[in-house]
Amino acid sequence: MTDNTAPIDGQASPTGSPRLGLALVLIVMAQLMVVLDATIVMTALPRIQRALTFSGSGLQWVVTGYAITFGGLLLLGGRAGDLFGRRRIFVSGLLVFSAASVAGGLAQSAGMLIAMRAVQGVGGAMIAPTALALITTTFPEGTQRNRAMGVYAAMSGSGAAIGLISGGLLTTYVSWRWVLFVNVPIGLITAALAPRVLPESPRNPGRFDLPGAITGTGGVAALVYGLSNAATDQHGVSHWGDVGVVISLVAAVVLLALFVVIERRSAQPLLPMRILAHSTRAGAYLTMLCLATAMFGIFFFMTLFLQNVLAYSPIQSGLAFLPFAATTIVMSEIVSRIVARLGPRTLMVAGGVITAGGTLWFSMVTEHSTYLSGLLGPVVVTATGFGLIFVPLTIAGTSGVSPADAGVAASLINTGQQVGGAIGLAALGTVVWTVVSNNLKVQAAATGQPPSAAMLNQALADGFGRGFLIAFGIAVLALAATATLIRPCWVRPDQPVPVGCPGTHWRRPRLARATS
Repeated sequence: MTDNTAPIDGQASPTGSPRLGLALVLIVMAQLMVVLDATIVMTALPRIQRALTFSGSGLQWVVTGYAITFGGLLLLGGRAGDLFGRRRIFVSGLLVFSAASVAGGLAQSAGMLIAMRAVQGVGGAMIAPTALALITTTFPEGTQRNRAMGVYAAMSGSGAAIGLISGGLLTTYVSWRWVLFVNVPIGLITAALAPRVLPESPRNPGRFDLPGAITGTGGVAALVYGLSNAATDQHGVSHWGDVGVVISLVAAVVLLALFVVIERRSAQPLLPMRILAHSTRAGAYLTMLCLATAMFGIFFFMTLFLQNVLAYSPIQSGLAFLPFAATTIVMSEIVSRIVARLGPRTLMVAGGVITAGGTLWFSMVTEHSTYLSGLLGPVVVTATGFGLIFVPLTIAGTSGVSPADAGVAASLINTGQQVGGAIGLAALGTVVWTVVSNNLKVQAAATGQPPSAAMLNQALADGFGRGFLIAFGIAVLALAATATLIRPCWVRPDQPVPVGCPGTHWRRPRLARATS
C-alpha cells in the first residue's frame, strides 16, 4: 500500500515537513468555506429580499436550498472520494462551489440565486467529507493528527458563528453579493494548490452502489426539506400538517428504510453497516446530531433576539457571535494537545455538562436582558463546552475505519451536523413561535388592543427562552449519548493494542486497563 506521507506524485512530504502545515491550511480553509456558507447569508436576507423581490415564503429557500443538497449528497460525496480518489473529488467540489458562488453573486432573479445555492450545496457535499478523510490519510496517527483534527474541529465548530460575523460585515460595508463572491478566491486558490500539496488516495476497486445512492440521497434530502418547512411560522401557523411537509417526511422514512435494507444486502454498499457497528463511532455520530440540533437553534433565535428585541444592526448581531467563535477556537486548540492523555470520553462528558449548563443559562433570557447581562455569559459557556467536544468527537467518529471507508465515516459526521441543524430549526421554531403567538393572543384578549412594542418583546423573549429550554433538553440527550456509547480504550505503551479498540489509541503510562 502506498505511504500517504511520502512525497510521491504530489503527495505530502514526510512527517515534520512544512508541506503538512500547508496541507492543513488548504483543508481547513475549504471546510470553513463550506460550513460558514450555511449561515453567512442569514444576515443578508433582508437586503437580498429587497434586491431580488423575493416573496416572504420564498426567501427561506436561500438557506434551505443549500442545506438540502449539502445534507442529501454528503454520503454520496464521501463514498465517491473513497472510490475515485479523495483529492480528485475535493478539487472538483471546490471548482463546483466556486463557479456556483460566482453565478449566485451575479444573480438577477430569485430563481437563479436559489438554483446556485443548491449547486453550492453539491460542491459542499463533495468537499466536506473528503476534507476530513484527507486529514486521516495525510497526517500520521498521534500528535500531528490530533493537532490537525483540533484545527479542523475549531473551524467546523466556529464556522457558523464566523459566517454570521462575515455576513454582517460584508452586507453592511460592501454588498450582499459579496457573501457569495468571497468564496471564489478561497476556492480557486485551494483548488490550484491541492494537487501540489495533498496526497491522492488510492482508488478502491468496486462498483458504485446506485440503488443505495438514490435511496440514501433522496431520503436525507426529503428529511431536510420536510423539517426545514415544517416549523410553525412567526404568525403562529403550524406547517407540520401541510401536504408537502407530510409527503416529504413520509418519503424520507420510506426511502431511508429502503436504504438500510439495500445496504445490508449489498456486496459493496454506499454505507457499510460495519461503520455503525462500533459503539464509539455510533456515539460520536449521535452526539453530533444532538449538538447540531441545539446549536443551530440557538444561533438562529439568538440572531432574532439581537435584531428584533435589542434592535441590533446586521453587523452588530454578527459581531455578537465573535466570543463564541474565539472561545471555540481556543478550546479546540487546547483540547488537541491534551486529548492523547485524557482520551475522548472524558473531554466529551465534561464538554457535554458545560454545554448543557450554557443552554440552560440561555433559557433564562427575558425582554429586559441585555447582551452583557443575558447573552455573553451563556455564549462563552456554551462555546467552551462545544470546544471540549468537537475535537474528540471528530477523532472518535473517524477512528478504527479502514482507509477505504474513511470518506464515508467523515460524511456521517457532516450528515449529522446538517440533519441536526434542520431538526433544530424545525423543533425549536415550532416551540418558539407557538409560545409567541399564544402570548400575543392572550395579551390582545386582555387589553382589547393590538400588542404594543413592549408586549411583542415580552412575547418574543418568552418564546426564545422556551426554545432555549428545549435546546437544553437536547444537550442533555447529547451528554447521555456520550456517556453511554463512547467507550475508553487505554493501552499501556509497552502493550499491544487489543482487538476492538478504535483506530486512535490514547496511551496512558501505568494504566493496564483496556476496554473496547
